[in-house]
Amino acid sequence: MGSLKVLAVDDEAAVLDDLEFMLHRSPSVGEVITARSGSDALRILAEDEDIDALLVDIQMPGLSGLDLVRTLRKFKNPPLVAFVTAHESHALEAFELEVIDYLLKPVDGERLAEALRRICDRKNDTAELPPKSSGQRIECRKGDRTYFVEFSEIDIVEATGDYVRLHTADGSHLIRQTLSELETQWGSDGFVRTHRGYLVRAARISELVSTDGRTTATVGDVSVPVSRRFLRPLRSALAAL
Repeated sequence: MGSLKVLAVDDEAAVLDDLEFMLHRSPSVGEVITARSGSDALRILAEDEDIDALLVDIQMPGLSGLDLVRTLRKFKNPPLVAFVTAHESHALEAFELEVIDYLLKPVDGERLAEALRRICDRKNDTAELPPKSSGQRIECRKGDRTYFVEFSEIDIVEATGDYVRLHTADGSHLIRQTLSELETQWGSDGFVRTHRGYLVRAARISELVSTDGRTTATVGDVSVPVSRRFLRPLRSALAAL
């Protein structure tokens, strides 16, 4: 029997029943919990920290799937998320929330299996999160080579698909991790989000530049984009230095 504990959420009973049936047949799934609304799902997730994955519809009465996932970003250990929806129009918002997958209804078994494989891969990759102490080093790999980067030398973290690129004065280094995970892990060490694709060590920012309504943060000789949603918390972080 599989090890994944999955919460499936959809306001349509027939759709939820089909999804539950397919999940029970998956060898990677050990337990399935269901909810008919975003608010019920939120209650379940608040009470059960062992849920590994959330498969959730987007358009539901009350708390939508998008709103539910935004709320989960405040959790210490949120589950991995895949949206299950009849609409393609929310794909960009889903990308910004860094969900694992975006499944279109009606979902077939092969497509669901692919999403579950991605969830298992990510779960295995993040079983041991990178060190957060500035006195430690980050393990990086390139082909058959394993090498280490001093955490204190990292200035910028850039999202690159299922990986992130760590930028230092000496170059860049790729590790398999998500930006949201590192934001949680490294936030107490002075890293702040400037954009959906960037995390920056606040102490290395020398200035903020606004031109034609667009803001960038200067780190060394590099300009990093600052989106409107992150500008105010970024200014607060800089003022606290």
